Amino acid sequence: MEPYFKEKNFCLYQGNCLNVLKRIKDNSVDMIFADPPYFLSNGTFTCQNGKMVSVKKAEWDMGKGLEENLKFHISWIKECKRVLKPNGTIWISGTYHSIYQCGYALQLNDYRILNEIVWYKPNASPNLSCRFFTASHETLIWARKEKKGIHTFNYDLVKNSDWPDDFLKKKGFQMRSVWAIYTPKKEEKTFGKHPTQKSLDLLNRIILSSTKEGDIVLDPFTGSSTTGMAAIAHGRKFMGIDIEKEYLDLSIKRYKSLLKSRI
Repeated sequence: MEPYFKEKNFCLYQGNCLNVLKRIKDNSVDMIFADPPYFLSNGTFTCQNGKMVSVKKAEWDMGKGLEENLKFHISWIKECKRVLKPNGTIWISGTYHSIYQCGYALQLNDYRILNEIVWYKPNASPNLSCRFFTASHETLIWARKEKKGIHTFNYDLVKNSDWPDDFLKKKGFQMRSVWAIYTPKKEEKTFGKHPTQKSLDLLNRIILSSTKEGDIVLDPFTGSSTTGMAAIAHGRKFMGIDIEKEYLDLSIKRYKSLLKSRI
């Protein structure tokens, strides 16, 4: 399958993630970060920049019911296991709308779950209805392909590095499973934004903690490729998949801007 874009260690594919994943070699990827659809586009509203807006993002976020959504998660997580190296790991991000199904799908596919991380967002949007607690976190699951494998975890780097924006992390102390990380900064959306864009600080931490230089990182729902920006910035190789041309073009702009900033 021909890449949509390829330059040095940065490669993008356009298409349905299942179709593209089937073309990737067995045991070829070191780490996967996945932010699959939450299937939230159901006619409800949320708060964005102080305004009430529809949560409908696109057709790819339209759910097909509980059973079909679960089948989808089981299928792509199974393909991810095939392409991961024996000691490879996968990170999956989600809210309660999707993360429990993904956790169940990981167990059905016989992964070893390593950690559950709470990504606390200090600047989360308020709850408009005033009938629920304000949603201010997402959950990440970190899992290894093989139950008896030896995964990469850069313990000393994570423990002793400076994480200045995370007021919960104290230098020299073990990093815990609750991370205080703000939502994407304005400069991360210079060329446009993806409706479910992740914070670069979040992906920097994931890349630095669980991969080595030269490792191959895959994102099957790459969007505007924040995963790719973090991977390339830290000397990793990147493959991203997305069904939307618009976001692949946005990814390319971000990648070229990153290269220029490093000259």
